Amino acid sequence: MPTILLFNPISTSPGKQRLPMSLLAIASTVAADYDVEIVDGNLIADPASYLIARAKATGAKLLGVTVMPGPQLRQAVAVCQRVRAEYPSLTIVWGGYFPSNHPLVTLSSGYVDYVIIGQGETAFAKFVRVFHQGGAWADVPSLAYLEGEQYRETLRAPFARLDDLPRYPYHLIDVERYIGTSYLGRRVGAHHTSWGCPFACNFCAVVPLAKQRWLAESAERVVETTRWFKENYRIDGMEYHDMDFFVSESRAEQIAEGLTGLDIAWWALGRVDTLLSYSERTFAKLARSGVKMIFMGAESGDDETLQLMNKGGKSGTAQTLAIVERMKRHNIVPELSFVLGNPPDPEADVAKTLDFIRKVKAIHPQTELILYLYTPTPQVNSLLLDEAVKGGFSFPQTLEEWASDEWAEKSLRRNPGTPWAKDPLRRRIRDFETVINAYYPTATDIRLRGAMRHLLKALSGWRYRWGIYQHPYELKALQRLVNYRRPETMGF
Repeated sequence: MPTILLFNPISTSPGKQRLPMSLLAIASTVAADYDVEIVDGNLIADPASYLIARAKATGAKLLGVTVMPGPQLRQAVAVCQRVRAEYPSLTIVWGGYFPSNHPLVTLSSGYVDYVIIGQGETAFAKFVRVFHQGGAWADVPSLAYLEGEQYRETLRAPFARLDDLPRYPYHLIDVERYIGTSYLGRRVGAHHTSWGCPFACNFCAVVPLAKQRWLAESAERVVETTRWFKENYRIDGMEYHDMDFFVSESRAEQIAEGLTGLDIAWWALGRVDTLLSYSERTFAKLARSGVKMIFMGAESGDDETLQLMNKGGKSGTAQTLAIVERMKRHNIVPELSFVLGNPPDPEADVAKTLDFIRKVKAIHPQTELILYLYTPTPQVNSLLLDEAVKGGFSFPQTLEEWASDEWAEKSLRRNPGTPWAKDPLRRRIRDFETVINAYYPTATDIRLRGAMRHLLKALSGWRYRWGIYQHPYELKALQRLVNYRRPETMGF
């Protein structure tokens, strides 16, 4: 059988190997008819040399690459440039979050031949058949390519129900290497139980990919997969990396019932208003099943900003406070992300959000915080992006620009490069972050022991009580000394 090489570039968390679930998903559709090799940049020091050697050894003619912005993109660019230069006969196809949003920029690089846009399982399977057996590229759905200098993009493939797709071919990887230790447990696995999101937040790049569709595995299949990890790899924790795990209350309730008694602590991502609509009975079942932390996008402490984001309705901030209070009652830790510095008045947005975060912490001190600076995403009809463009913002025009040091930092949403996100505003946010992270040390840094937690809290107490955040050099030095791990870089 012909060999297909699939490459997973390095993740955003050095030292933490995440299961290459996107590649397992597309491999599931072709593994029965082709020899598939998954090459993980997190595990191999020189993936370009390895890929070239494997292509020569196996006669592989096709390399598939999954690409997210940031570190994944940077390594994908460097590796694919070298593979094309040293082994030009290998056809390269990209899929995933970045090329789906920027297909023309990707194809114009000269070293990426095709792009699969959006949900890739059925499209990739058809692409592989045409590539190896012949046919017309126009018949491959969700495909972007250049015909001469002309950009071509085929119609999107119909969305595929996840229960209709094959199970992940875990035999293609050494699963044991991906079982990690975290806040959830000593042996933590991971799975994707759904694809897409039914909402249309104005800052989210998932929206143009998913077209407001949410495709979910059945509760039975989710529980079966989790039991498989438990029985074969003795897991005591599970991360469900869905774009939105909790869209359906009945499904979440059934999953909770199936997980109860397995002695597994778990984490997933949801939406504030959706979770607030859940019944107390469902929340009690979730707590009994072992859910330890739920990630939610609180996004802002300003209701007008939430309206611009198309997020959370008119009572958005009140809903956030209500869900935080509910989770405290059920002994579940909220993990809240905030996007600060939103147009049209970024300074007012920051001030309101920092004050709001203090209200959240007063209700549930264990609440985890992830603070980002607003970074535009490629959306149609986004009021936030329109404001950014008016202010002089523009996206890179080449892959090399996207992979530059400047844009690598922007993609991590620490320094987005928007005209209004100048040093004073960024410093204000980072100083606040330093103080609050010291006063309320993150629970996800399991290395941080009691004595050091008490010291951080004691030294930061006067600053936090009086709201004096400027120049917290003593706290920065102490956090560097203990190698403090922020949740947005070292968490789930």
